[in-house]
Amino acid sequence: MPEEFGQKRSRPVVVTGVGIISPLGVGTEETWQSILNGRSGIAPITLFSANNYACRFAGEVKGFVPEDFIERKDVKKMGRFIQFAMAAAHYAITQAAIHVTPENAERVGVYVGSGVGAFEVIEREHSKLMSQGPSRVSPFFITASIANLAAGQISIQYGAKGPNLTCATAHDWSQWDRGSLPRHTAWRCGRNDLRRK
Repeated sequence: MPEEFGQKRSRPVVVTGVGIISPLGVGTEETWQSILNGRSGIAPITLFSANNYACRFAGEVKGFVPEDFIERKDVKKMGRFIQFAMAAAHYAITQAAIHVTPENAERVGVYVGSGVGAFEVIEREHSKLMSQGPSRVSPFFITASIANLAAGQISIQYGAKGPNLTCATAHDWSQWDRGSLPRHTAWRCGRNDLRRK
């Protein structure tokens, strides 16, 4: 294990921008206002027919328009989780007033946590494969669905050339992020400043 992992960091990690896309709202402010007003994000399922399921309610993100954050031609290349990540990054970067330039691009990185990736894309393309054959599978299947493409697309959008990481540990990635990311960054990247979504 690298020596840095056992040392106490003297430089704290500071969160300067927060981006939230949630069942309570699209955007950090809308989500926060929903919390303050005691609104629930739980409602009947609308993204698919839940008629045959015992549970017919969930916390869906409502009112999300991907074109507000992504060029229309690129929307089809991204699963919904990537679209959410792009929108959350927009809010976080705006709030933090981060400006990526050629001079600092290698010191700006992206870190995203995702439990599965774009499961809806995997399901859709598998159905096409089974019913219509391999020629009907989208050429964007892999890039729209794998977990690390959220961080990749954010890096491309903002020109970040520093560390680009994805953690896929289901519900507890934020705990891994808080505890391990600063040490991982120090060990692997030296003086890079890692910016999180």
